[in-house]
Amino acid sequence: MIPTLRRLLRQPPPGGPLGWPTTVRPSVVRFALLLLLLAGFAVTLLLVPRPDPTALPQFGDRLGGLAPVAGVLGGALLLVALVPRTFITLAAGAIFGALEGAAYALGAALLAAAVGFAVGRVLGREFVAERIRGRLARLDRWFTRQSVLGVVTVRLLPISGFGLVSYGYGTTGARVLPFLAGSVIASAPTAFGYAAVGAAVTSPGEINWFAAAPAALGFVAGAVLLARWWRAERRSRTL
Repeated sequence: MIPTLRRLLRQPPPGGPLGWPTTVRPSVVRFALLLLLLAGFAVTLLLVPRPDPTALPQFGDRLGGLAPVAGVLGGALLLVALVPRTFITLAAGAIFGALEGAAYALGAALLAAAVGFAVGRVLGREFVAERIRGRLARLDRWFTRQSVLGVVTVRLLPISGFGLVSYGYGTTGARVLPFLAGSVIASAPTAFGYAAVGAAVTSPGEINWFAAAPAALGFVAGAVLLARWWRAERRSRTL
């Protein structure tokens, strides 16, 4: 008994030099990687200059038959890197025209939403689930129960960029299929509107007032989301 106590007393205490634990939970490491990834994208977005919109049609001509594939894949990568979807859709309209540009912009949005959601789920979900309490826990359950309409409403809110919302949704308990469907539906009105504006860069006569209409959808979405959240809060308090 006494020799055992002596050996224990001779051993250094667990942890680093200040008594901190030497091991870090994997969920913390993954969440830190997610934050570093987003910070890197944000810094890159600030430092890299954007191309001249008037030069985009020539870029599409040089790609030839690969232009649609490059447009969808390149647009998705830029969205994942937090480039605003407005710029992606304007560029698609300038390169491919209003209708084709809108279709390719929607394809890029769908692919980017899937990638962002998957990255957020793998790197951030466990960390968030371990720490949310109280109102945040109720909000997470609300995201888990969300239908396609709920995703559409959140997507239409002018609160954050497309890519950042995708990462954020991945950290919640949201289901992937309603999220993807809602992301595409919410992106459709502005895709056609901004693609028409992008096409007008090379064909000024094609611009129309319908292109400005999607901007009003954010205010409608805000009112709908607040009403749904208020009803959910009242329902939770009565239970």
